[in-house]
Amino acid sequence: MTAYERPLDSVLETIGRTPLVRVHDAPGDVRIYAKLESFNPGASVKDRIGRFMLERMLERGDVPAGGTIVEPTAGNTGIGFAIAAEQLGLDAIFVVPERFSVEKQQLMAALGAEIINTPTEDGMDGAIERAHQLAAELDGAVVPQQFSNPLNTQAHYETTAPEIYAALDDEVGAVVAGCGTAGTLMGLARYALEQDSETYVAAVEPEGSLYGEFLGEDREEGEYKIEGIGTHNVETNELFDPELVDDVYAVPDRIAHEELKRLAREEGHLVASSAGAACAAAKRVARQIDAGTVDAPHDTIVTIFPDSSERYLSKGIYRSFEEWTS
Repeated sequence: MTAYERPLDSVLETIGRTPLVRVHDAPGDVRIYAKLESFNPGASVKDRIGRFMLERMLERGDVPAGGTIVEPTAGNTGIGFAIAAEQLGLDAIFVVPERFSVEKQQLMAALGAEIINTPTEDGMDGAIERAHQLAAELDGAVVPQQFSNPLNTQAHYETTAPEIYAALDDEVGAVVAGCGTAGTLMGLARYALEQDSETYVAAVEPEGSLYGEFLGEDREEGEYKIEGIGTHNVETNELFDPELVDDVYAVPDRIAHEELKRLAREEGHLVASSAGAACAAAKRVARQIDAGTVDAPHDTIVTIFPDSSERYLSKGIYRSFEEWTS
């Protein structure tokens, strides 16, 4: 795991094989493990889909050699795509809502991509619409569309999930992960349920997001500070399959913030708000397994820490809750 015994030919070869590390704040004999995706070269889980999707799209002829990808993204996907695009001979344009991390946008530009901002109030829907407009105006341009492209899910089914199961000798009782596009959780869930149909699967969203509506739950839409997960329009989240999910946990900003600070202070994990939310939800599932109110084939929970807190320092991620949310 992130141990390379020979020289590598390309940065793309360093994607994946990230560490799986135990989270120690868990009840009883239940074990929680987190996949540390900041160990990827672009420092996030989205490096996986950047390489996987673009390689497959080139193989299939979805994008021509020397073509252009145009993607709506909050940042990490853009970084992952930018790394892969340059190595694969493609140009990259990213459409990013203004409110998202400045650090991410600077990194995308450093990797050779063009950044186009859309108004914050238009959300990801506005970014998606603008990306498709741009692709239609350019020759040889395509929108990989992480929100609806099955290759997003397939990337995690073929890479992330097998790594987890190999590390834990196939003893995984529950999978708990945040949902932005839902590609990560869907890939993990599909693989997990093929190994054992009794595996418990939980989606994580911010309080104010609407993913719970997929399972018939009432959700009150609202603003949230947690970045990278959640949705304000379930119609854009075409990858989410409610048949693969047992529960959707809505995590308040304050709980995610408390947990990301605890992870740094007590366990040495410099992770962002989406990881704080995922860990808080995983601990809730752990308590339920320990109490016997959730059945799982093993007392082992796996979650994903998607990226690093360093990309959010300018937003005061380690300051007081009030300063972070102001």
